[in-house]
Amino acid sequence: MALPMRTRMSKCCGVLWLFCFLPASLAAAQDVVKVGGTGASLGTMKLVAASFEKKHPEIRIQVFPSLGSSGALLALSQGALDIALTARPPNSGERSDGLVALEYARTPFVFITHRGVSLEGITPAELEQIYLGKQEKWPDGKPIRLVLRPETDIASRQVSSLSAAVEPALRSARLNRASTIAVTDQDCADAVATIPGALGTATLTQIITEKQPVKLLKYSGVPPTLDNLNAGRYPLFTTLYLATHPTPRPPVRLFQEFVLSVAGRRILATSGNLLPRSGHDK
Repeated sequence: MALPMRTRMSKCCGVLWLFCFLPASLAAAQDVVKVGGTGASLGTMKLVAASFEKKHPEIRIQVFPSLGSSGALLALSQGALDIALTARPPNSGERSDGLVALEYARTPFVFITHRGVSLEGITPAELEQIYLGKQEKWPDGKPIRLVLRPETDIASRQVSSLSAAVEPALRSARLNRASTIAVTDQDCADAVATIPGALGTATLTQIITEKQPVKLLKYSGVPPTLDNLNAGRYPLFTTLYLATHPTPRPPVRLFQEFVLSVAGRRILATSGNLLPRSGHDK
């Protein structure tokens, strides 16, 4: 079972099309700040945006569907976004376009299963066996259904980095096993929630803010909590950034500042995000 494959460019074009049809009355009444990017950030940013708009009703924060980090940075460089939400800092080429990024949070990177799976945790060795097809069933005998991300996706790179053995095993699973390929974070969580026996990946903040009905697995016996991440007991995390042009418009700068204000940080902390000790341009 495979979800429809779309390129990052096609998603970017789709969002550009959406921008063309913002209601004229909305644009006239409010200053619109366009925000989009990695699916891991979207749920949290919608909560932050709602709080910001109560304080600044003259500014509208428009949060668009998932573009991924690269798609968002491309849209930002072309003027289609005011803020790109990314799971990586801009690379050298993107920095040459004048883009800068501020780390605003870290969130546990998690393995998730369908709620019906009789498993509480997983290890790198078990992942290797599953991806290689040597373990095809869960402990209760039900078949394992893999939900994978595209090879170039940041989530795939995070899984590949778990161990020297997991990387080729994941490549083998993508080539040799009938798997669901989920293009976005939302596609992945939706697939895991609906496919019996499914195994995939997500971030804690996405699962919390989108209220996804999935099971979060312990990793090597450690639950994916913020306390465990902060203490260094849970080793897997995704770093999240706000990327902008160096001199953003005043409404854009105001929203960026609100994200790391006392009110914004409170929302971040209660939605599965570990706050940075200090913010730095990347």
